[in-house]
Amino acid sequence: MAGKRGVHSAAFKAKVALAAVRGDKTLSELARQFGLHPTQISSWKQRLLEGADSLFADGRRKRTEERHDEQALYEQIGRLKVEADWLKKKAAQFDGREA
Repeated sequence: MAGKRGVHSAAFKAKVALAAVRGDKTLSELARQFGLHPTQISSWKQRLLEGADSLFADGRRKRTEERHDEQALYEQIGRLKVEADWLKKKAAQFDGREA
């Protein structure tokens, strides 16, 4: 009968995945060392390699994009304010003539 499933911390998973990436030992050796199944180690290694690029993502680019979006919104607010003022002025002219 199989044992209970283990709940492993993120630090442990990272340690095992890094050992697998290093390639000093085979998956079988790592499985024996850490008491895991080789498939589990492969899975954690794959997740590490797929997510590694997010560790080095440039956060400045996002902030710049947010500033551009914010600037575009302020420009739109300005245009709408000008249009609203113009419409109020025209509406006042029409009200004045009809009276």
